[in-house]
Amino acid sequence: MDIEVRPASEFADVRAVLGPRAPGANVCWCLSHRIPSRRNNELRGPARGEYVAGLCRAQPPPGVLAYDGGEPAGWAAVAPRSDTSFARSRRIPHIDDLPVWSLWCIRVRPGHRGKGVSHALIAGAVEFARAHGAPAIEAYPLDNGDARVDLTMAYAGLRKNFERAGFAHAAGTDSVLAGHPRVVMRLDLR
Repeated sequence: MDIEVRPASEFADVRAVLGPRAPGANVCWCLSHRIPSRRNNELRGPARGEYVAGLCRAQPPPGVLAYDGGEPAGWAAVAPRSDTSFARSRRIPHIDDLPVWSLWCIRVRPGHRGKGVSHALIAGAVEFARAHGAPAIEAYPLDNGDARVDLTMAYAGLRKNFERAGFAHAAGTDSVLAGHPRVVMRLDLR
């Protein structure tokens, strides 16, 4: 297994992981927690991809990509919490006033699953946040125990994967996804 994680600055590679099969489709593009709900609803079809292309040209880029043998294999969204909807969430609590970064979406392409890509993405997102001065990084994964999770709803990640990466349980939440409670997991980077 040769998994490499890099900043998501190449839009073509981000599109390969997040983009729709049909150019005009209104897929998520991982924007729902990144931009205000109103703006997210206004962006339709190709405008969604164009918005993400702009994010890829920005500093810092909108997350990290995993490459499996040089091919885009996975994505993790990571940014300062203050730049996301988690800054205003009523369901995901703030532990303290530390300016943490949030890691809220992990996606692994079919054909690359079961190879450790999600673990590499978590580690890569941690290093990305650390390199950009984050004092800590938080994630809001499902606390599913050993229960199966539908792959379309596993984007938030699984608690056990964050525990393996050194994150600690910081708080419960009022958020439920796919029938499983979500928890706040935190890793101090200081």
